[in-house]
Amino acid sequence: MSDLTDRLAALAARIDAAVAAAIDERALDDVRVTYLGRSGEVTAIRRSIGELPNAERPAAGKTINDAVVAMEASIDAARASLERKKLDAMLTDTIDVTFPPKPAILGSLHPIRTTIEDATRYFERHGFAVIMGPEIETDDNNFDALNIPPDHPAREGHDSFYLKGIELLLRTHTSPAQVRAMRANPAPIAIVNPGRAYRRDEMDARHSYMFHQMEGLLVAPGVHFGHLRGMLTGMCRELFGAEQAVRFRPSFFPFTEPSAEIDTTCPGCAGAGCKTCSASGWIEIGGCGMVHPNVLRNVGYDPSEVTGWAFGVGVERIAMTRYGIDDIRHLFENDPTFLAQLA
Repeated sequence: MSDLTDRLAALAARIDAAVAAAIDERALDDVRVTYLGRSGEVTAIRRSIGELPNAERPAAGKTINDAVVAMEASIDAARASLERKKLDAMLTDTIDVTFPPKPAILGSLHPIRTTIEDATRYFERHGFAVIMGPEIETDDNNFDALNIPPDHPAREGHDSFYLKGIELLLRTHTSPAQVRAMRANPAPIAIVNPGRAYRRDEMDARHSYMFHQMEGLLVAPGVHFGHLRGMLTGMCRELFGAEQAVRFRPSFFPFTEPSAEIDTTCPGCAGAGCKTCSASGWIEIGGCGMVHPNVLRNVGYDPSEVTGWAFGVGVERIAMTRYGIDDIRHLFENDPTFLAQLA
């Protein structure tokens, strides 16, 4: 226990130093992720409890939890201090009310909105309907109907946002809208559904706990993987340019079989290899596959009469690639200067 206490004290000292050096809220977020995030040092210390005798583990767990509470309090106090300083600076500003105002600035569509509209316009031209679905969903629509088993990691609390006291959660993908559409309409059906989804990801340059997806679904007699390949190749050319190529890498998803990851030629280097694509020439944008027969049965379709394909892509990933954005947080901070550059 003494070694554990020493490790926690040393960690707390490093966190205090990092907090003291943080000049803005983003720096504080980085401190929290580095030390208290899923892959942070606190997680490593928690795992070391397994090396202790059984009798010492409860006390060790309590010691760690108490230390984490103090560490989080230190970060929260620093955040409150930064907010107070920002407010004080705003309150000390003086305004000359007789000075001529700046000319009005015309707004522009957000990159996420533009990406969604460009993609959905492509599918509408091919006869697909655009639908929306609720962001609060049932376990059945979000998991069960999509052939995701009860022991799947995505169903655990550390990956999903469950609403306290009721059997609902913030949807982890936009697929439940497809389940609702299939249960309400007989085949054939051709839809795309953009929208927000939520997962317990730590905020960093590439991840956010709230993000946008766009998924597509086609179910009808005789549908096959070639149709899927053709539609996704056309979508990528619509979004990135006429010379885009698309490849499919075998993968696994509970709701499709066979399944594949979707890669498209890196727009930054046209496939030659660059920093954006890690010199591979390709950018991964999502997953796809043929709708699993169990999913068709779950929504009331007969897999002996109809087949279907489905895909899902990350809107932020496409927008970042199209516009050369290196940090997903730029898309949510609503900085007028940043948005004006992309207008």
